[in-house]
Amino acid sequence: MLIRQLDNNRLEIRAPAKVNLFLEVLGKRPDGYHNINSLFQAVSLYDTLEFSVTDRPGVSVNLVGDRVVSSGDTEIMTWDKQVPLGNDNLICRAYHIMRREFGLAHGLKVVLDKQIPVAAGLGGGSADGAAAIIACNLLFGLDLTRAQRAQLSLEIGSDLPFFFSGGQALVSGRGEVVEPVEVPTDYTMLLVNPGELVSTAEAYRLLKRDLTNRRQPFTLAPCRDVSEFIAALRKTGNDFEQVLGASYPDLDRIRDVLLQAGAVLTRLSGSGPTMFALFVDTPAPGRDATDDWGSWRLFTVEPITWPLEVV
Repeated sequence: MLIRQLDNNRLEIRAPAKVNLFLEVLGKRPDGYHNINSLFQAVSLYDTLEFSVTDRPGVSVNLVGDRVVSSGDTEIMTWDKQVPLGNDNLICRAYHIMRREFGLAHGLKVVLDKQIPVAAGLGGGSADGAAAIIACNLLFGLDLTRAQRAQLSLEIGSDLPFFFSGGQALVSGRGEVVEPVEVPTDYTMLLVNPGELVSTAEAYRLLKRDLTNRRQPFTLAPCRDVSEFIAALRKTGNDFEQVLGASYPDLDRIRDVLLQAGAVLTRLSGSGPTMFALFVDTPAPGRDATDDWGSWRLFTVEPITWPLEVV
């Protein structure tokens, strides 16, 4: 998270997307969630949120930009103006949890510049929700520890606790076990989003894991350089790729185009449908590199980290 205090009552947070460099689904839990084993990496694609304190309790979120996003079941097109979002987004849910827990006497006005595609496996909504918890903590002087903020965020979604790490973490349980790690970052990455929305619930339904389907989770060994790191990543994968392939044939086409462009590793992020590719000795290709991109959205990004004390 990149945090900038604008004045005593306003701050700006740039909330990054994440990719799952590998993702294993180990089985369904008694509470209905699934245990995972994953390496999360934050990348330099951001939603920018400006938070302002209001006199009365409550929260409003206005969307700005020139793109298509979804709020609940509603798709919204914006044209460089502010469009209000409903209360079902994770920013509003985060504020209401903080108000419930700490009796907040003031509210928040939020302006969201949405750049991270929604329902894309990149954790954009989770990053926004985590940013709202950080904003409440700072603007209302709550002085919560990082662990306390992460625990509160778990009420909103399983991916949120990661965003209170330093940008790299091994994530297990249903997302609540976050172990910060240091892995190589001397590569570039291309994200390719085909523009389709994938429901996480539907992806898990297709996976059909249950409590009896257990295996030994992959263990990431220490890596001295990026070559060792990529070699280690090749030993695992993303469990959603095979089950989503039949429903989303663009995923195989994206993989082929990325490998032809020189990617050393290509994989699905989260429950998709965004694919990512790592490039080491060659630069990530732009849209003009091939005619095969079609209507897919491309984002050239880098892995990022930040000091733990920031969040």
